Amino acid sequence: MSQLPHNREDVEIKRVTFDNNELARSLYGERNVNLRLIEKTLGITINIRGNDLILHGYLSELDMAENLLNQLYGLLREGYPIYDRDVDYSLRILAGNHKAELKPIFLDRVYIPSKKRTITPKSINQKNYIDSIRKYDIVFGIGPAGTGKTYLAMAMAVSSLMKKEVNRVVLARPAVEAGEKLGFLPGDLYEKVNPYLRPLYDALHDMMDFESASRFIQTGIIEVAPLAFMRGRTLNDSFVILDEAQNATPEQMKMFLTRLGFSSKTVITGDITQTDLPEGKASGLIQARDILAHIPGIKIVYFGREDVVRHPLVQEIIDAYEGIEE
Repeated sequence: MSQLPHNREDVEIKRVTFDNNELARSLYGERNVNLRLIEKTLGITINIRGNDLILHGYLSELDMAENLLNQLYGLLREGYPIYDRDVDYSLRILAGNHKAELKPIFLDRVYIPSKKRTITPKSINQKNYIDSIRKYDIVFGIGPAGTGKTYLAMAMAVSSLMKKEVNRVVLARPAVEAGEKLGFLPGDLYEKVNPYLRPLYDALHDMMDFESASRFIQTGIIEVAPLAFMRGRTLNDSFVILDEAQNATPEQMKMFLTRLGFSSKTVITGDITQTDLPEGKASGLIQARDILAHIPGIKIVYFGREDVVRHPLVQEIIDAYEGIEE
């Protein structure tokens, strides 16, 4: 592994010891990939001596590395497998809050019976988001792309449906920017709106096998529709998701929010920095955020670059664009 310069007098040494050979090897990762990621991120060196790790670096980084390694080892003892992406997520979490506990985050599981799989949060905000959806009937998830807003909402919706907590799931999106002007597109109504709803279908098929999803859609148990189709309806016993809500007008947003019926949940997701509304037209998501935040039964969860769970370059892209906008 890489070596720190030896001429720095303030370089410290720490030893971290584990009591289980197999778990220690799992923690290190294949070809020690997890340890190398920690080295690169924190600017330290890690030497392996069996179950002992000898850490060289500056004290603040060593303290964080020791905390991280012990917490990841604790997750392994609980049966949670550790991959390099988990190490990356953990580093981000502890960089934002060095006192953060990883177990409550990574061990919180949304079980999807249809695929016999679990989905777990990967950041403090994602954990807060899932907890908020469980507790509140209306939740806003606001933040950049790749932070899991729609994916986690979809997981909660499908899980609720499979556990019979709701009778149906409704997935909605504004179609064709804000105005939903579909007439110029070729084909019938389904063919016109389908391209704009495709991301919702993709997320759904990641949660359910194709046959089950198709059957639920055909029977109306799961509905994927443009936002305009919500007008005049009351949605009882439903889990309703409005995606890309930054492209809803204030009138559409009010219409959508007032569809909520008894025993239902609504999750509204969007990125207020990426609105496609015409210049001078207000975003219904921004307005709703501003006027509804004080209502006790509504929760707004904000996501940032630290919550991005896509390719690491996505974080850099977000930072670059934020720098221009500033």
